[in-house]
Amino acid sequence: MTPAFSSWPAFFAMGGYAFYVWLAVACTLIALTGLVLHTIVQRRRLLNAIRQRQSRERRIHAAKSKKIAGEAAGEQP
Repeated sequence: MTPAFSSWPAFFAMGGYAFYVWLAVACTLIALTGLVLHTIVQRRRLLNAIRQRQSRERRIHAAKSKKIAGEAAGEQP
């Protein structure tokens, strides 16, 4: 088996098509990096929204439990 390029400079030159090849590589890496960053940001936002909703539901449940306990004890609402 023989290598496709005889040296590193020949590899980076890509047989005269280096501009197009490396531009395509750069565009692909930029797009993939953007997708990864977007996914990370969206995940953080979603987890924060879930935490806030769970916290709110716990507060509502605690308030209802306190109100029911107070009514059972004979207090006025």
